[in-house]
Formats: sequence, structure tokens, C-alpha cells
Amino acid sequence: MALEKSERKKDNYNFIDLRGQQFGKLKVLENEDYITKSGHTYFLCQCECNSEPKYVESYNLKSGHTQSCGCLRYENKTITHGLTNTRLYRIYHLMKKRCYKKENNDDYKNYGGRGITICDEWLNKENGFINFYNWAMVNGYQENLTIDRKDNDGNYEPDNCRWVTIKTQSNNRRSNNLITIDGVTKNITQWAEEYDLCYSTIKSRLNRGKTGKDLVAPARVVNFRFKYNKGEI
Repeated sequence: MALEKSERKKDNYNFIDLRGQQFGKLKVLENEDYITKSGHTYFLCQCECNSEPKYVESYNLKSGHTQSCGCLRYENKTITHGLTNTRLYRIYHLMKKRCYKKENNDDYKNYGGRGITICDEWLNKENGFINFYNWAMVNGYQENLTIDRKDNDGNYEPDNCRWVTIKTQSNNRRSNNLITIDGVTKNITQWAEEYDLCYSTIKSRLNRGKTGKDLVAPARVVNFRFKYNKGEI
């Protein structure tokens, strides 16, 4: 649209001089004349990205509809690269929610409430998701895997995170019962798999005060000892 300079009627009480004001990344140039066209006022603006100055309608400036020469919209699009609706973006969003959204979030107490944070590389507004995305792509991300912290007391950061199955992540939960037998520490699920026992069997023995080898002994051995101690044998 070709714009031509014209005089603004002095009796137009709706006119507001925006010269010298800042709107988003746009600075309205102070020493430039404004332009009117079809009853609308345009001001010459310089964007912070130092692109060529352009005329912007005053209404779009005041309403916040236009906040840059167009570079801001491009930057926001670049941040997600069209990945907003992907599973990986949902994982990233939920990771931030666990660590920083306290209100109406039951998971917060186990993450942000314990001081768990996200590293600056993944958290910064400019390209945090892209950094997280790139890390995921070169560190084994697959659609059937979930993000897991190697150290459950550590933060979300490249050196402390990995992609694992749901089963592996469950084994790594800090809420699991850890049992040490002959100097080796594992959770109940891992001991049950190693000795071909049911989870409930070891859990029951643990609740009855059993320790060490008695927790993973074959069921018939435990039954024999139980009956012997009861005087039945």
C-alpha cells in the first residue's frame, strides 16, 4: 500500500502522537513525520533487529498486534520448529510443569518441591526446547521410551538424563524398597527377577521382618524354617 504524507487535522481529538515511544521491539522514530491514509495514522518505526524502518499503523502499535518488523513471529516459530504437537514437546512441557508449576499439580512435591530443577541450556526461552530436542535425538530417544534421571536427587540436565523403558524407570524410582544382600543393593523387582520369585513373595517376607538371604530363598526353604521355628517340625 502506497502511503503519502498528509497533514493531520488539528481538531481531530483522537490523534495521539506516538513518536519516541517503544512498542515491543519497535521504536517509533522521534524526528520523522507521521503519515495518514484513509483516516488511519502510520508512524515510521525502527525494529531492534536493525532491519529497514517501516511504517506501522498506530492502532496496531497501541493494541500490541504489531511488536516487530516480523522477526519476532519468525523467532517464536523457530523455537518449536512445528513440533508443538509432538510427543517430545509434551514430555518437555510436563518436565517443566513438574519442576515449576506448584498450583494444582500433585507431581510438584516430588520434583520442584524437592529442589529438582532444569538446566539453563534446556530452560531458556530463546531456544531451550530446541536444545532439549537436539540432545534427545542424539541420545537414543524413541517413541516408546521415557525420560529418566539417573540420580533421582539430581536435576534435569544432559549428564543426568537418559531415555529408558517404563520398566527401567520404575526400577529407578526413589520410592522403591532397596534391599542389600551380600553387599549388593537392588530393589524388590530386580531381586524377584534374579531369583525367579514373585514380587509379593519378597514384599511379604520383608513385612515379616526377614532380611538378607531369607528374602530371596526358595519358598520351600523359607517354609521349612518357618515351620521349624514354630515347632511344627
